[in-house]
Amino acid sequence: MRVLLGLFFLVAATSGVQAQSSFYQGKSIKLIVGSPAGSNYDQYGRLIAPYLSKYIPGNPEVIVQNIGGAGSVIAANQVYRLAAPDGLTLLSILPAIYFDQLVGRKEVQFDYAKFVWIGSTDRSNNLLIMRADTPYKSTQDVRAAAEPPKCAATGTGSIAYYMPKLLEEVIGTKFNVVLGYPGGPDMDLAVERGEAQCRAFTLTAFLSDREPYLTWRRNGFVRVLVQTGLSRDKRLPNVPTLFELMDGYKTPEPSRRLAKLVLASGDLGRPVIGPPGIPLERVKILRQAFMKALRDPELLAHAEKFSLEVEPTGGEELEALAKEVMTQPPDVIERMKKLLGK
Repeated sequence: MRVLLGLFFLVAATSGVQAQSSFYQGKSIKLIVGSPAGSNYDQYGRLIAPYLSKYIPGNPEVIVQNIGGAGSVIAANQVYRLAAPDGLTLLSILPAIYFDQLVGRKEVQFDYAKFVWIGSTDRSNNLLIMRADTPYKSTQDVRAAAEPPKCAATGTGSIAYYMPKLLEEVIGTKFNVVLGYPGGPDMDLAVERGEAQCRAFTLTAFLSDREPYLTWRRNGFVRVLVQTGLSRDKRLPNVPTLFELMDGYKTPEPSRRLAKLVLASGDLGRPVIGPPGIPLERVKILRQAFMKALRDPELLAHAEKFSLEVEPTGGEELEALAKEVMTQPPDVIERMKKLLGK
């Protein structure tokens, strides 16, 4: 009897795997990147796409499509509302769009915690750069300035927006944040043209071998004013962390709690998600394929060639963190509303 039961479960499990393999066979998966082509998020999406195909049973083609705008809120709305929950549509988002939902922005048409969380390619701290030819040589200069520097930004859920706003809240700097840029390349161009003096984004992107950052660093075109890690990155030993600055400026505990909520986006990294309702067996396949892809020696060699850091996080951990950040007491939400000007 036990032998028969064992054979039954083995056959059932094998049939399930074969069913999923036959489901993906001959199909294609659309990986939507909520940032413009050429952005750092786009680079990561195109890095992982062929390796996802390699490790998903049936080897479906994975096609990258860019839908930029509003810090990936537009793409998130589209996938959440319109994509079929069949495991054939995935989305790469800027992680901090949970801010917009927490403060009740009317543009949000998704429930962040209800997305299906597949995995994240890396975790990255943030930084804020300033053109070197401006009078703003430090955060203290920004605090004391009669006219605040202009920082380029996309949407309110982007690092480019919330980083300057967080600095205002916790250490008293003042910035003029200009919204509406489609993505990273456009913000870089704004800094080069002098339309903006500053921009906030990931440390990983800034320290990569891609342009314009390679030239910016080599020519001293910009300086880094602050980084968000718990300790200074060894490649930026002279740049203070936000935590050091908060200690120096005696930032009160409520503001520190707000900083912790905001900076949780760094732990979420560069998440790849799907619409709610994907069958659990397909979620499992996608999560396993994602982690296998990010351990593939060829992918890692390609990433190293282009200075793309890889530090994967599994979907289960991301799912738990997403639920945690969306469960906040009213006082923290009110502080978030103040931070985002809601």
